[in-house]
Amino acid sequence: MSTQKPDEQEEKPLDPVMENVRRKMIRLQLVSAGVMLVMLMVVLGAIVYKLTRPGKTDAPQTAAVAVPSDAPLTAVAALPAGFEVSNVALSGGQILFYGAVGGSDRRAIVFDIAAGRIVANIAVQAN
Repeated sequence: MSTQKPDEQEEKPLDPVMENVRRKMIRLQLVSAGVMLVMLMVVLGAIVYKLTRPGKTDAPQTAAVAVPSDAPLTAVAALPAGFEVSNVALSGGQILFYGAVGGSDRRAIVFDIAAGRIVANIAVQAN
């Protein structure tokens, strides 16, 4: 199929300048492959490390309230007189009451269930 003679198909030796270029390119290719192999090993090591760590999570630990099995937990949050609740939020063992005293003085009050008392009384002002 080939019209070339077998002698012409053999590679002819390169001149010295081209041989130096070829050697440099092979050296660069080997160094690049080595660096990529090292980086692949680092990534695989990081994955294995993450998978074998004991059950630590990135989420912060929240204090849970221990509820007795025989009766529900009872607590009284003594809010200021005239406090009108407009919103309530629960986070872990704390309840946030958001509302206003006398219709104009806005406040956020945080009640800790475990402590059984108000831990923060924050006045909210608009600028």
